[in-house]
Amino acid sequence: SIYEMFGNECCLSTGEVIKVIGFKINKLIASICENNEVSRFSAKVELPLNFPGLYKVVADKTPYLSIEEITRKVFIGPTRFGHPCFYSPEDIKLTNITIKHGEQITFNSVEEVNGTMSVNCGVVRNNQSHSFTLPLSQEGKFYECEDDQIYTLKEIAEWKIPKSRNRIVRLSNTLHTWDSSNPLPENFDGCLILTPVYEVQAVMKFRKDIVHILSDLDIEVKDITDCYDISSFLQPLSLEDVFERTSKEFPMTAEIMDGPSGSQKPYNLLYTGKEIVIYKKYQATRVLASEIRSNSLKRHFLIPMSYKGKFKRRPREFPTAYDLEIARSEKEQLHVVATKAFDSPHRELYSVSVGDQFLVQQCQTSEVLYEGRKKLIDVLACEQILSDTYKKVLLPMYMEGGFVEVIHDKKQYQLSEICKEFRLPFNVKVSVRDLSVEEDILAAVPGLQLEEEITDSYLLISSASRPEESWEIPVYRLNMSVHLLSKHVHTVVPPVTKTTVEEISEEQYYMVRRYENQTLHPPPRPPKKPT
Repeated sequence: SIYEMFGNECCLSTGEVIKVIGFKINKLIASICENNEVSRFSAKVELPLNFPGLYKVVADKTPYLSIEEITRKVFIGPTRFGHPCFYSPEDIKLTNITIKHGEQITFNSVEEVNGTMSVNCGVVRNNQSHSFTLPLSQEGKFYECEDDQIYTLKEIAEWKIPKSRNRIVRLSNTLHTWDSSNPLPENFDGCLILTPVYEVQAVMKFRKDIVHILSDLDIEVKDITDCYDISSFLQPLSLEDVFERTSKEFPMTAEIMDGPSGSQKPYNLLYTGKEIVIYKKYQATRVLASEIRSNSLKRHFLIPMSYKGKFKRRPREFPTAYDLEIARSEKEQLHVVATKAFDSPHRELYSVSVGDQFLVQQCQTSEVLYEGRKKLIDVLACEQILSDTYKKVLLPMYMEGGFVEVIHDKKQYQLSEICKEFRLPFNVKVSVRDLSVEEDILAAVPGLQLEEEITDSYLLISSASRPEESWEIPVYRLNMSVHLLSKHVHTVVPPVTKTTVEEISEEQYYMVRRYENQTLHPPPRPPKKPT
């Protein structure tokens, strides 16, 4: 049988021994969903895994009938996606705890406990976590809990579609403007039923790459696992697999089995068959930045602290007086110009005209007359700049106006200086490009908003044949497989470490922000008008 996949012809001869290493969803067949059923008027459309948009998973209304069925069909593991939640419509009485009906049970891991395969579970009661185990033999009805997270289609395909089941998703946020090539209806914001189409991932005896075989390929195979030495096959590892190894196992040499796509360094150097040295794993800081544009199609970047370019400040925009209070600092006085008029409903507070200039002072309370009664409200004390003097004025904190910052600071800053001296978000433009790289992709961007510092996982690697310089590569955003080599490794890390500005997609941008902020409390809401 000869077939072509991803441009590579592969011959599967009679008697060929193949080691299956995994199953992967290759694409999704989507149908528009109404009342949890396929719409009668819906045509089936094929969606690639990189199809744009963010989606919410709709809880499956079909119950699982045992813990064993859940472990067989649902991914449970140590990653952030591997903790599914279920509930039982009946109480579950265990030795040390009773799980109440409807209570959310988090499945954390599968392991052997006292000779019995079980799932480590947890429930939260009064902000306290309680752990317990459920044996795989536990029977009953178990329903999926509602999931309030958002996911890309690729994440749903990899982690959120149970084996032998479809998945209903609800479009949460479209990320790109609709065009005629989009297979979904214009302005679509409903639900889709996703049916996965799988491919088999395998390794073959005399090939060093991973073979992708569509699940509908018409060939007959026989299981010979019990009578064949499978140790003679290569063992592919993802970057996540490598990162999960203990620090003592580094450095290591590896050969790339499945290289990433991309023309930017170092990704264009990481091709199939190349030997690399992986020196260590670690967490590194990046600054998340977005292009300043009026429309939604912004570019997004992760900037390393080692970036050698310099920045000049650009004016920030503030939609409310409350935002002025958040942005003000003790280091310098905030000077702004009003871009939108505001008529104050209170005689004691100032009415703003377009072009008015203010120096922001501080937040305080002020007494105003509201419907015949005196009431204390939060206000922002400012100095209005007149032609030859200053006038003290009070702006209501709830004021919805518009202000633009006036920049007096002409200094050029390194990235580390900005993060140390100013509060993010912060608007800048590259004034001196990074001369240590061939192309500084930030230099052509007219304006950047530095949004927040994030911490991410990286591997430090170099070419085995040219170990004089090393590169940082992201663990969770680079799709690459390697197999380890039993070669001697020079333990000395190359003296030059290259870090690059990474341009990320809009989907990756939302994912980075989601994981960085999932443990943080939301910012306080601006005050409302007195009632």
